[in-house]
Amino acid sequence: MPSESRPSGDQLPATSGCATAADAQIILQLYDLRRDNEMRKARHFISAEFWPESAEETLRLARAYPSPENTWLRQVTSYWEMAASFVLRGALHEGLFYDASGEMYCVYAKFRPYLTEIRQKLPYFLLTVEKVVMNTPEGRKRLERLEKRLARRRQKVAERSATLAGASAGFS
Repeated sequence: MPSESRPSGDQLPATSGCATAADAQIILQLYDLRRDNEMRKARHFISAEFWPESAEETLRLARAYPSPENTWLRQVTSYWEMAASFVLRGALHEGLFYDASGEMYCVYAKFRPYLTEIRQKLPYFLLTVEKVVMNTPEGRKRLERLEKRLARRRQKVAERSATLAGASAGFS
């Protein structure tokens, strides 16, 4: 007789076998939620506009309630925490989720350098996401690739900001 207990949350359930049609339906529903206009704004802000250089920048944004940026931070991080919890609790096939959730890895990679400090004030910040990201060798490799890509992107953003600051310095 199958056990009625659920995973404790400290480890992921073993996902054996093939993904089901129900798993695919959940993935499609998660995708559909990402298409909402406000969610698109939130995702754009986190992926393209917000480049924290410290834990304090993230915490400042988390305290900036009410503001659109605070709402967007909470919307994106809580969305990915919810989606990761489906995997963590065995409601969604881990491999299928890995295939469809590259953006979650980018979000995690962006905040990872500051998580220890952020979690001093927000102890559960991206904790469920972290458990899913770090659970498999493939997930850890994807994270490593994305961290390198984000470092290059962060450098380009910094260079562009410096160029714009220098160009506008004569217009004071």
